[in-house]
Amino acid sequence: MDTKRQDAIEASIDIHSTAASVWKLVSEPGWFINGGVITEHRIEQRGAFSTVHDAIYGTFEFETVRLEEPGYAAFRSLGGDEWDDPVPNTLIEFWVETTHSGDVRLRVMESGFTAFGDEEYDRVIGANARGWAAEMLAAQRYLSDS
Repeated sequence: MDTKRQDAIEASIDIHSTAASVWKLVSEPGWFINGGVITEHRIEQRGAFSTVHDAIYGTFEFETVRLEEPGYAAFRSLGGDEWDDPVPNTLIEFWVETTHSGDVRLRVMESGFTAFGDEEYDRVIGANARGWAAEMLAAQRYLSDS
């Protein structure tokens, strides 16, 4: 493991919505597989394991690590059949926090990138950083009160 490499991506966004609405979204495995627009998925669940089917991006496997309503959700990405997803799996954590203004701050941290080999690291961390920026905006658009 290279300690000079960044292991985690973090992002946050404030959403004008209720904590319950944000929780409902982030507690669903794979809600963030959508290309920047929140869409419904077919989800098959077997205990802590979920198979998420997206009409565009294919099938993805997740393990639900922990759900603590209404403030914390953690999933382990176990890969997907349509993507060139290298073997090391990442941990994806969400925090739902009410701000002083009454909005909800959604935070995400995806960690485990230092386990990727040199060839995959730059591609995976770059793509995921861009992806989280888009997905946080998608969550904000989807959940914000009009």
